[in-house]
Formats: sequence, structure tokens, C-alpha cells
Amino acid sequence: MHQVGLIGAGIGASLSPALHEREAAELGLDYRYTLLDIDGRDIGTLMDKCRRAGYAGVNVTHPCKQAVVEHLDRLSPDAQALQAVNTVVFEDVSGHNTDTTGFAENVTRGLPDAALDHVVLLGAGGAGTAVALALLRLGTERLTVVDVDAERAASCVARLDDPRAATGSLDALADADGLVHATPTGMEGHGASLPLDDELLHPDLWVADIVYRPLETPLLHVARGLGCRTLDGGGMAVFQAAGSFELFTGIQPDRERMLSHFAELTATPVS
Repeated sequence: MHQVGLIGAGIGASLSPALHEREAAELGLDYRYTLLDIDGRDIGTLMDKCRRAGYAGVNVTHPCKQAVVEHLDRLSPDAQALQAVNTVVFEDVSGHNTDTTGFAENVTRGLPDAALDHVVLLGAGGAGTAVALALLRLGTERLTVVDVDAERAASCVARLDDPRAATGSLDALADADGLVHATPTGMEGHGASLPLDDELLHPDLWVADIVYRPLETPLLHVARGLGCRTLDGGGMAVFQAAGSFELFTGIQPDRERMLSHFAELTATPVS
């Protein structure tokens, strides 16, 4: 049996268990996905507990994506560059980052002709840093990284080691093509406030959110009302899950089928 899990905080509304288990059932796999709320526990201790219990691996989400790195034996190239991990495989105690590829695929599909000359990234944590790398790979010429913690923003830019990326403020939205929101604000269990002053938004912006529960976050709702093109976090959630599933099982999942499963799951309102 493939036993896997998700380690993080405030993960009760996660659709990862259903996404993984539905695809596993389609492939005839005995597969169980468990939510493991960090709840103040040490990430290393929880990881050891999972290994001893026979887990194949775990996904890792906020606020553990960077803290988990020191507990791993090796990192994939992306995880090494970002110093952020969202997938751990216990067979070789390795860390991987499928957030980067997941976000890139979501943008390619959902905003295929979006201008990428100047993009503002709000949120420089583990997910935000992965998104930043994806944006640069997609061809962003100028990336402004903004975070309430100036040191975190600077650390993100340093890890990217690319002259196209620099720290800045949300004032940069005035002449930006797009905004990507990569903080937990708006996520189920993290409040329903906006992560920025809505007066900073304008119709020429496209706005993407990595939050998927709910799909229409307060930010996307306001942005759409102003005439902005928007992209929710659903595609990223599916594509990063597909990448993790393959790392856990060695079997390539059907991404289109997983998108269909996700659509069914999100048709049910958040309770």
C-alpha cells in the first residue's frame, strides 16, 4: 500500500487526499492519503514518525516548506535552488518542488497570451519562491518581489540569483502587467480579507492567486469586478499534485482526469 500524507498548518480543507486517492483508484492502486497538522510539533520529529510508520512520502505546505530542508538527505535541482520543498520521498529521503512546474503549467493553460514583461509577486515564502522561479522560466523580464517581511523578500531574490528579479513595493503595480498572490490570505481558515489595498489594482492587470480553497478568493473577486483577467489556484493544485503522485508511486497520473476530479470536488461549497 502507498501511504502518504500532507504536513502543514490549517490544512483541514485540503483537497489533496481526495485528488490523490481518486486518481489512485482509477489506476488500481491501494493508496491512502492522511492530513498531518503540524500543530506546533517539530517537523523533523513528525517526519521521522511518518518514516517509521512506513509512509512512501509526504507533501509539505505552509509553514513547513523551508523548515523541512534541513531534515533531508538530498534535494532535487529546483528544491536545492529554492531551498523550499513541497514533496518528500522517504525511499531516499529526498526533497522536491512540484510547485514550480505546477504553477507554470497553470499559467500556460489559463493565461496563454498574458504579458509577462513586468510581474509583481506578493509573498516570498516557500510557495512564493517556487512561483518566482516559474515566472522567470516563463519569460518574465522584470519580477518585483514584495513581502511584509523585507528580509524574506530579499532572501527570495538572492535564491533566484537572476538580474531580472528584485525586491520592491506594491507601488510597482502601477506599471505592471500582472500580479501573483502567494500568501495564505484568503485561504479557508486564514481569514477573508484582501492581501492589499484594492485601489492598487487596475483593469490592465491580470491577477493570479495560488489559493484554491475557495477558488474565488476575495482578491480574485475584486479583481474580476474591476475588469482584470484572473487565474485561480485550481490548476496549480492539480498539476503539483500530479507531480507529487508520480514521485510517490513511480506512475504517471492522468492530468486531465485529475482536473475533472478537481472540478467535481470544488463544485461542493466549502463548509
